[in-house]
Formats: sequence, C-alpha cells, structure tokens
Amino acid sequence: MIAPDLIIFDCDGVLVDSEVLSCRCLSHALAGYGIKLDVDQALDLFLGRSLTAVFEHYEALGRSIPSQFAAELRKGVRAAFVSSLRAIEGVNSILKELQIPHCVASSSDVDRVSLSLSLTGLASHFDARLYTSQMVERGKPAPDLFLYAAERMQVDPHRTLVIEDSVSGVRAGKAAGMTVWGFVGGSHYQSRDGRDILLGAGADRVFERMADFWRTDQ
Repeated sequence: MIAPDLIIFDCDGVLVDSEVLSCRCLSHALAGYGIKLDVDQALDLFLGRSLTAVFEHYEALGRSIPSQFAAELRKGVRAAFVSSLRAIEGVNSILKELQIPHCVASSSDVDRVSLSLSLTGLASHFDARLYTSQMVERGKPAPDLFLYAAERMQVDPHRTLVIEDSVSGVRAGKAAGMTVWGFVGGSHYQSRDGRDILLGAGADRVFERMADFWRTDQ
C-alpha cells in the first residue's frame, strides 16, 4: 500500500496484551450478580466492544446490571493490570521508529487507556492523542470513533491505516473507509484462528508479530 498519512492503533490486544485479563475480570464481576460468562464467551461477545455494549447485551436478555457494576469492574481491571499487564512484544520498537503521525482509538475509557499505556511504558509515544468510545455517540463496529480520530488528527480517512485485533474494530475501520490490518499476536488468539476471523471481517491484511509490521508479503 501507499504509505498512509495516519496510523490509528487500537489499544487492547494491539498495544497491550490485555484482552484475556479484562475478560477474566468481566467474568468474575458478572458472577457476583449471578450471571455466568466464561472468558471464551466474553471474548466471543465483547472483544473490541465498550462497557456500554455489555449493559445493552444483558438488558436485551432481560437481565438488569446494577449501576455500581461499572465501578466494581474498573477496580478489578485496574488491579489486574497493575499486577500483570504487559505490552505486546515488539510494539515499543515499532513505535520508536515510526515517522508517520499516529494515535490511539479504543473502546475502553480514557482512564483505562492512559493507565495501560503508562504501565507498559508506551504513553510517551502518543501523548494526548488518545480517542475513546466516550467521545462519540456510537462505539465500534460503527465508524464514528475512527472518523473522529481522523478528524482530530486532520487526516483524510481514506489515507488512514487502522491496526485492530477484533471483528468489531475491523468492521468499524472498513466502514470508515480506512485500510485495516488485523493483528493476532495477543494471548487471546493462542487457541483461535484469528487470521480467518479478521480476514472474514474484512481486514486487508493480517499479521501475528510486530516484527512483521511492514512486511509486504503477508
């Protein structure tokens, strides 16, 4: 592809290996309210989605989740991240060498994104260029967040490259008219065929190692 004018990185599962950790926390928090959801089910249902999507899912099933659930989940996620969160292998090197403008667009809230980047030593690569689902009306798979990020970065969406690990994120990027590369190097894809999943969602390319970020034969 022609070099993009902007690269938008998802955070969870692309910059930091957080998907299994956060889904484990979600499973535990829901269990406190009598809702059974294992980690694999959480990944299937909510990978790349915002917390709002969790509430909407269970409301549609007639299950009401108390308002304090969000705070309880955030507390659990924070503790898990402080204890165990790691950057995706090789991503720091990619970001250090990157000469193209770049930013983050995540379904997580801005506090969680900031915490994730701070804990893993990646914050300095993005400064304040963090855009989250809190800033738009519709989260992924709607294109709103990616379009908002491109607007704030003053770049044409068609000249933008998105790096995503989820079906909802891939679909959001394509709906925004952007080129989308799927990344399947996170631990949540160890037992899943992420390549077929993301290609099926419309990804233009899928890669497994950050060391292969710029390879043209994949």
